[in-house]
Amino acid sequence: MIIELTKEILERLSKTEREVIKFINENEEHLPELSIVDIAHETYSSPATVSRAIRKCNVHGFNELRYRLTVQDENNEIQNIGEVMNKSLIEAQRVIEQISLPTIINLIKDLENASRIYVFARGLTEYVGQEFTLKLQLLDFEVFFISDPNIMKIKTKNMKKSELLLIFSLNGHTEELVKSAENANLCGAKVAVCCCNKKSPLIELSDHNIIGYKHHHQAISTYEVSSRIPLYMISRIIFDYINLEK
Repeated sequence: MIIELTKEILERLSKTEREVIKFINENEEHLPELSIVDIAHETYSSPATVSRAIRKCNVHGFNELRYRLTVQDENNEIQNIGEVMNKSLIEAQRVIEQISLPTIINLIKDLENASRIYVFARGLTEYVGQEFTLKLQLLDFEVFFISDPNIMKIKTKNMKKSELLLIFSLNGHTEELVKSAENANLCGAKVAVCCCNKKSPLIELSDHNIIGYKHHHQAISTYEVSSRIPLYMISRIIFDYINLEK
């Protein structure tokens, strides 16, 4: 059985939850191919009930349960997709664990008080910056996105103390981003950094820094195309909290 049922566990399961666990144990070989919605349908329950039942059995969640099975599965395709899905799960969990809530709140206060916000990003991270900028613009923030390295350096040489520079960077070593942060510091403007490298030189140049988790796996080893999921998550958390206050 993939889920061991002790007397203690059985006592805290409802009748429906017991049926869910029974179904999971009886269909262990097919479980890697099923979603939480499939299990809910087969047990006449709901995804929330399935999730709750699994957690009561000392398993952190459905994804962990399915990952245990995909690793054991003889089908290489099932194993491979299990590894891919687990990568995203690990990234998401680690980002949430590492984020300092006071840092997020203090950053948001400075974003709301800034007379103008500049969002900088380079490479594939530009998509993160563009989306975040657009969302803030929809909330009537005075915010501009810049990805051109020359414009970055020129703009940051003339920033006002009331303005804020927000940098999204995966590794935090991009030359023009570091130079821009230095320029903003000299002008007395606030600098905020969202990256996935705690050793980035941008950290020392920032008033606020939020560090995400970068998985060691690269989608295409020849190129720097590591996942930007951590940065998307950070940007979403910031925006959702701002929107919540509106």
